[in-house]
Amino acid sequence: MSEVFSTETSLFDAVQLGQYSLKNRIFLPPLTRSRSTQPGNIANDLMADYYRQRTGAGFMVTEGTQIEPRGQGYAWTPGIHSQEQIEGWKQVTQAVHDKGNIIFAQLWHVGRISHSSLQPDGGAPVAPSAIRAPASVKSFIEIAPGQGDLADPTEPRALSTEEVKELVGFYAQAARNAMEAGFDGVELHCANGYLVNQFISEHTNQRTDEYGGSLENRLRFLKEIVAAVSGVVGEDKVGVRFAPLFESTDELRVYLGLVESNPYETYIEAIKLLNNAGIAYLSLAEADWDNAPDLPQDFYQGAREHFSGRILYAGRYTPEKAEKVLKAGHGDMFGFGRPFIANPDLPERIKHNHPLNDVDPATMYGGTDKGYTDYPTYQ
Repeated sequence: MSEVFSTETSLFDAVQLGQYSLKNRIFLPPLTRSRSTQPGNIANDLMADYYRQRTGAGFMVTEGTQIEPRGQGYAWTPGIHSQEQIEGWKQVTQAVHDKGNIIFAQLWHVGRISHSSLQPDGGAPVAPSAIRAPASVKSFIEIAPGQGDLADPTEPRALSTEEVKELVGFYAQAARNAMEAGFDGVELHCANGYLVNQFISEHTNQRTDEYGGSLENRLRFLKEIVAAVSGVVGEDKVGVRFAPLFESTDELRVYLGLVESNPYETYIEAIKLLNNAGIAYLSLAEADWDNAPDLPQDFYQGAREHFSGRILYAGRYTPEKAEKVLKAGHGDMFGFGRPFIANPDLPERIKHNHPLNDVDPATMYGGTDKGYTDYPTYQ
């Protein structure tokens, strides 16, 4: 007989997140789907339908949306740096609000995980240091109208100190744009080996200015963008996502992350910084390849000990694992990625133990409504 959990640890309890009261502890995590309108990387009606269908979640975070043109590493992903993009996102936020739900925009910059064909004027991607991404990590580029393929990221160029400070301003402007578009808050994508993670990591940051060297310096960019964005939207409307990997995989991936020589120290120091900043939540993406390990027990405990806001977890989670982590007191909310792609009514299915639709990997990135808004609800 399966373990019975008390109502105190139910995924269907209401929970407070910053100033928002949420109806359950299940969230839609950021999921790249590459369905934006071209040219211009603009959110559209189809995307509004997709998010509307998934408003059974207690909380929703958009797919990564690039804060500036250089921030794009994958074809057809939406941006939030032009007026047309802001107008496009208004359809999405309106659709979600009409269903009484809360949605944050995930602000994204890929840094070195990009290709010159996606960069303004075909330039090199920008990064903390001019270190090429490993061959196991791929960008995704358009090879013909509506057709995409994986590509090795182009070697990046290092940002000057002045350019780093300019980027902090771009994050603040993207947050301003998100609020204009009707979002309820923003999540900073600081995970999976993208730009902020590249500043944090000893493997990708060889800078000799104030943004490199010591861990304190490598965390400076994170500290500055959190402060800048909080200044725009309020710290209680800000979340930060990390992917604190303790080991890696040789699988070919379109995203992954970086394993530090001391991941515990690196991320606990980052979490302390976020706690001092007073943000609403910390989102932790666990390793999600086949047979990936859970985070170490001392990290679950350390994250809770050093962060007083809500802690969100995602990464191959099952309802059973979510209940276990919730009951242990380590996490507050739980994201289900692939199951939410294939099951727009996922919370209801979990609640009533209904069978799940299988996800179609061939239609996850790019394309039409097929494999996007046509997955059936449970009848």
